[in-house]
Amino acid sequence: MGKVAILTDSTSYIPQEYITRYKITVVPLVLIWGQETLEDGVDILPNEFYRRLATSKIMPTTSQVAIPTVHKAYASLIEQGYDVLGIFLSSKLSGTIQSAIQARELLPAPAREKVEIVDSLSTAMAMGFHILTAARAAEDGASLRDCRLLAEKAAQHTGLYFVVDTLEFLHRGGRIGGAQRFLGTALNLKPVLALRDGKVDAIERIRTKGKALERLVEIVVEQCAGKAPVRMAALHANAQAEAQSVLDSACERLNVTEKAITELSPVVGTHTGPGTVGLAYIADM
Repeated sequence: MGKVAILTDSTSYIPQEYITRYKITVVPLVLIWGQETLEDGVDILPNEFYRRLATSKIMPTTSQVAIPTVHKAYASLIEQGYDVLGIFLSSKLSGTIQSAIQARELLPAPAREKVEIVDSLSTAMAMGFHILTAARAAEDGASLRDCRLLAEKAAQHTGLYFVVDTLEFLHRGGRIGGAQRFLGTALNLKPVLALRDGKVDAIERIRTKGKALERLVEIVVEQCAGKAPVRMAALHANAQAEAQSVLDSACERLNVTEKAITELSPVVGTHTGPGTVGLAYIADM
């Protein structure tokens, strides 16, 4: 039984301390900004991204992970003696999982057997919790199959809820999903959204952002009530103070055993827009 390495994409934006500890390999999605092609989290980081976004007359677009990039990651890990579990963002939001599948097909037949792929049907730290669940099992010596099954099980215990300042970015990028029904409503209403079955779904419209963030916390507390352990991450797009506030509020009302604040990667931020704040959790697992 070989050692298991975890491979994921840059939209997970897992804190660096976890990436280092569990030796997680991250392949970048691509940000296209005018004539520039930038690797997410490599050539451009969140702080620079949101500074540029505030003044740029050209809006960026995004592209899935390149097939050669995934292929190179597979080959390197297999050469080091690893089996590889690839956990990638939702196939309903990106073609990255197709890149991962095609890259696996380019491997020699024996090497292909050493790679398994999971569609997280998620992104950001909701997907990050699937990854950390598998990575911790791998550290304890679990097999490739067992790590895959644990990642798939984690998806059933994970949630992601978030508030955006505007639906403009989701709409423009074609990722608006069930939130489409909120378009055309009063501009000052702040939508509370969720990632469900791999797609953006609409939950509620709230009059102000402050109230929307309060409702965000209420929903997550309701989802996690009576469950243990609870691990939680606040995520944000250039809104760290609000992210810290919602995380603190949720933790005051739940027995949270692990917590973090993470930024949204530039690729995700392109689709949600600045000011986005969310809570991701894994509970009862």
